Amino acid sequence: FFCPYCVTKGMKKAAFLFFRVEVRNAACAVQYLVVVQTMLVRCPKNLDFTVFQKVSLSNLIFFTAEKRYARHFVQLAVGSYMLLYLGIISRENMQIEGFWYYLFLGVFEAATIHYAVAKIFGPLLFGRGWCGYACWTAMVLDFLPYKQPRKPRKEKLGILRYVMFTLSLALVSGLFLFKVANLEKIMFWLFLAGNALYYISGIALAFIFKDNRAFCKYLCPITVFLKPMSYFSLLRVHCDESKCVHCGKCLKVSPMDVEVNKDSRKRKNGTECILCYECTKNCPTKALH
Repeated sequence: FFCPYCVTKGMKKAAFLFFRVEVRNAACAVQYLVVVQTMLVRCPKNLDFTVFQKVSLSNLIFFTAEKRYARHFVQLAVGSYMLLYLGIISRENMQIEGFWYYLFLGVFEAATIHYAVAKIFGPLLFGRGWCGYACWTAMVLDFLPYKQPRKPRKEKLGILRYVMFTLSLALVSGLFLFKVANLEKIMFWLFLAGNALYYISGIALAFIFKDNRAFCKYLCPITVFLKPMSYFSLLRVHCDESKCVHCGKCLKVSPMDVEVNKDSRKRKNGTECILCYECTKNCPTKALH
């Protein structure tokens, strides 16, 4: 599962298992890659992954068995680990501000590895799989009552994500430029405050727009990294348009308003697919795969 002495060897083994899993179920491959990047944010010498391995393997079993709540189980397992252990117990800022902070320091810490694997280069393989299977903000929002959007998407509000992205960069840049003391402590409190803000605004937006994923569509700054790479994603939902009867069921159940009844990469909101596979489950002609 992973080499206890060499992260590089662990990655080779992870790659091998990834291809084995992909044959059986693409969703398994997505969540396995998320698990791999989660393991790599910590040196195996400093952390016993025995329990986490069991959780990860159970995730794979649930997916191959097509259990109904498998995706939510993965979200809670990986998301809680990232939030509680890495963020709160280890006091590392895993939000985007933490990424900027460690990047400016020139240190290859948990946040930089996490962003590189899950949110910058990883989407070339699994698109926005992170959002569907491991995000600790979405793991809470997905339990709200509006799993299927009940109001049309407000396209113009999407610009707020870029505003959030710019503000986070400006905030950390300012801390460095003004040589603020005790940056480690400040970043930890920013992590706590940032998560509180995300949860409050995410829940509020969900009820305002009657859409659990409204926060992801309008405010989440991580999408600035995810969107361009996700366009070229290897893992994606395909549509056999010759089988499609245009019943619209897939469009109604898509939490991200993806135009999945078209196979083109240029389909509307195509880069926002979180690989939840709700559309494939509801397709009456099995045109989606």
